[in-house]
Amino acid sequence: MDFSFSPRSQELVAKLDEFMQSHVYPAEKLYREQARAAGRPHFHPPVMEDLKAEARSRGLWNLFLPEERFGPGLTNLEYAPIAEITGRSFLAPEALNCAAPDTGNMEILAEFGSPAQQKEWLQPLLDGEIRSCFAMTEPDVASSDATNIATRIAHEGDEYVINGRKWFTSGAASERCKIMILMGVSNPDADTYRRQR
Repeated sequence: MDFSFSPRSQELVAKLDEFMQSHVYPAEKLYREQARAAGRPHFHPPVMEDLKAEARSRGLWNLFLPEERFGPGLTNLEYAPIAEITGRSFLAPEALNCAAPDTGNMEILAEFGSPAQQKEWLQPLLDGEIRSCFAMTEPDVASSDATNIATRIAHEGDEYVINGRKWFTSGAASERCKIMILMGVSNPDADTYRRQR
């Protein structure tokens, strides 16, 4: 199997390297200063919006999405060196709109969301206007294994009723978090790997 990087990937890596040197690394100190000055643990420092605008103008936006309707359509192999580079700074993933848990949540909405859900939640996430969280972890089970999830989801009329307890849901306290994707058991009698929704 050929694991060499495509010319497209190499071009993006070069652009990203330059962006990291010229904008991201120098912004780390200012980001910390703005966060500290705000005195709020979930404050969104304004410098991040500057980085996002710059990344977008350079074509370094939503690079993680393999589907061309929503991003550049990179393969996993093409995206791998980009992810490696963004991992060198705590600012880079969000600056490129490639930060977890938004990435996974956008993939879920792109693949399974209705047109209305995509309009209300996916588009603002793709535009970097809002953040999201993913509620999986539970206090009483080893919930890194999804087959242990205890939260129940019941369909009642036109609504879903959720009973359970989640914790350690990264990003949930952020003022910018506008959507939560929750993992729960909707069919407890199904095969082990078909119980979650």
